[in-house]
Amino acid sequence: MIHVVEQVDVAAAAAVTWAAVTDWASQGEWMLGTSVRVTGGDGQAVGSTLAAFTGVGPLGFTDHMQITAWEPPHRCVVRHTGRVVRGTGVFEVVDRGAAASTFVWRETLRPPLGRLGDLGWLVLGPAFRLGLRESLRRLAARAEALA
Repeated sequence: MIHVVEQVDVAAAAAVTWAAVTDWASQGEWMLGTSVRVTGGDGQAVGSTLAAFTGVGPLGFTDHMQITAWEPPHRCVVRHTGRVVRGTGVFEVVDRGAAASTFVWRETLRPPLGRLGDLGWLVLGPAFRLGLRESLRRLAARAEALA
């Protein structure tokens, strides 16, 4: 299993950060190379499903997810149910005062292709983390602009 944890401090209240993070349709504005859409339910409750396409043009893959915990404005848990990405993702917003919060992104993933996938992560993992850190910086700027 692969464990990824990244976080960013945001100069915005937890409710504002939460709203920016869970506005699925606009995630592509801060998450590099990814667009998200709600595929079932309203996207704001347990049982709702999401599809996130990550890639450039037609080259990429779709990550299918189901929301398994919904605790606004602090925590959303998804189960990755697709062929490529399997595991659990957690979006957590930590309240640090009237105009401050921290967004924490956690993933516990099982790479595809068994041992070959594990080896592939050794190569792709550092680039994934760099892209995720940049995405979180962009998220913070977006939330701060909304505050």
